[in-house]
Amino acid sequence: MESDMEVMSETDASPPQKLRMFGMGRTIDDREDESVRRRIRDVEVYLPIVCGSVAFFLGKRATEYRTHKWTVYVRGATNEDLGVVIKRVIFHLHPSFKNPTRVVDSPPFALTECGWGEFKIDITVFLHTDVCEKKLDLSHVLKLNPENEYGSVPKSIKIPVVAESYNEIVFPDPFESFLTRVYNHPAVHISNLPDGFNLRPTGVADTYHQLRNGDTKDHPLSQWFWTFSEADELFQLTAARQKLQFPLLKLK
Repeated sequence: MESDMEVMSETDASPPQKLRMFGMGRTIDDREDESVRRRIRDVEVYLPIVCGSVAFFLGKRATEYRTHKWTVYVRGATNEDLGVVIKRVIFHLHPSFKNPTRVVDSPPFALTECGWGEFKIDITVFLHTDVCEKKLDLSHVLKLNPENEYGSVPKSIKIPVVAESYNEIVFPDPFESFLTRVYNHPAVHISNLPDGFNLRPTGVADTYHQLRNGDTKDHPLSQWFWTFSEADELFQLTAARQKLQFPLLKLK
C-alpha cells in the first residue's frame, strides 16, 4: 500500500520548497489490530520541524583543529517532543571525524561536537513504522563564522552562530493507528478529521508525551533558537479546530 509523504521547507535564504516522497506502508501481521492498516482518507497530519545548528567560538581555548563547539539538531518548530513521529535520526558528519556516522535513538535529536571547519551534514530521519517506512533525507550546512549583509563580522565567545531551516512534513491519508496515537499531541496537527472519528480516551497522548519528555523547551541552547511564525500560526489554527472536535462529536 502506498503512502505519500510531503516535505515543505523554508529558510531565510531561499524560497519555500516542496518535496513529495512516496513510501511503502508497513507490513501487517495478522495478529495486529485492523486499525493499524486502515487508512483515513482525505486527512493530513503535519509535523513542523527545524533543522539547525548553534556554534560557539572557543576563543582562548581554541586550538588549530578545535576552534568551535557546535550542536546540530532536528527539533520541533515550537520545541515539542518529536518522538511521537520520529524514531531515530542519523547525522552524517565529515569523514575527518572519528566515527562520522552518529545515531541518536531518542529525542531530543541533537549531537554536539568540536571542530574548525564548515561543512554539509546529511541527516537521515527514520519514522515509526505506523507512520511511514520510507526514511526522510535532509541536509544542513554547519555555520561557524558570523556574517551579516555586509560580510563577515568579528567572532564572539558569548554570542553563537545560529543557522536554522523550517520544514513541514505532511502525511496524507494516515493509518488510523498513527492518527489515533498522535491526536492532541503538541508536536503535530491534523486537518480534515472526519466527523464521528473514534478518538482514543482522553489523556493517552498526554501520558505518552510525559513519559518521553523529549521536548527542547528547556534545552540549554533554546534561548538561541529562532522563532518561526508559520509554525505558531499553524498550531493556533490546529488548537482551535481540536477544541471544536469534541463538542461537535457530542452534538452528533
